[in-house]
Amino acid sequence: MLEAKNIVKTFNTGTVNEKKALRGVNLTLHEGDFVTVIGGNGAGKSTFLNAIAGVWPVDEGQIIIEGKDITRLPEHKRAAFLGRVFQDPMNGTAATMGIEENLALAFRRGARRTLKAGITNGERTLYQDTLSRLGLGLQSRMTSKVGLLSGGQRQALTLLMATLKQPKLLLLDEHTAALDPKTAKKVLDLTEEIVTKQHLTALMVTHNMKDAIQIGNRLVMMHEGRIIYDVAGEEKKALQVEDLLRKFEEASGEEFANDRMMLAK
Repeated sequence: MLEAKNIVKTFNTGTVNEKKALRGVNLTLHEGDFVTVIGGNGAGKSTFLNAIAGVWPVDEGQIIIEGKDITRLPEHKRAAFLGRVFQDPMNGTAATMGIEENLALAFRRGARRTLKAGITNGERTLYQDTLSRLGLGLQSRMTSKVGLLSGGQRQALTLLMATLKQPKLLLLDEHTAALDPKTAKKVLDLTEEIVTKQHLTALMVTHNMKDAIQIGNRLVMMHEGRIIYDVAGEEKKALQVEDLLRKFEEASGEEFANDRMMLAK
């Protein structure tokens, strides 16, 4: 479903602020893979997701989704087959528009725009049924402005919007990091449910080592723009946080020193 081949990205090339963010990243995801990505600050996790999403062009390498080379495709054209949820609940939705209007935008992602009526009764029923799965009562607030929702409600809605059209690849960039622990767990549980039921292929960046171990069928560790550890299946299930710290030290030759991730153990 995804092939990333030798992805290289350097920012501010030739200046004192030059930063080699990605140094030849190679990763292949098969249909239905749910891969968690961990690493310290500056490891290249979010940069890698941004490269896949087309936020900026890569310097070298290829990005292939379901056999199609999208390396030079602009970001807005990739939206037809990518779903994305950001760390900030304020991103990914239109705050001044209603809940049903936001869902309608997501439902039409990648489709040709016409002069037909906005939201049909059939669509409205679909949105209500979809929202009812959240258990947040949003199905009875279809016309409420999204800006009035709490962070957790908004992130749950963003997740629904990102998966409404069953994307080829779902990108989750620390999408629970800004939420309180209880809300974060609810959004994570919803994420697992949606990915499993829809048999989606997903790539999830997280700073929480326990979540990285417990969620998905595969775990990837990044360091200084490279993938230094890749584990799947039963071996992943048997991992402990201490194992990840040891693997990091073995692969990188240095001690793991990211306070944020250490606190999230």
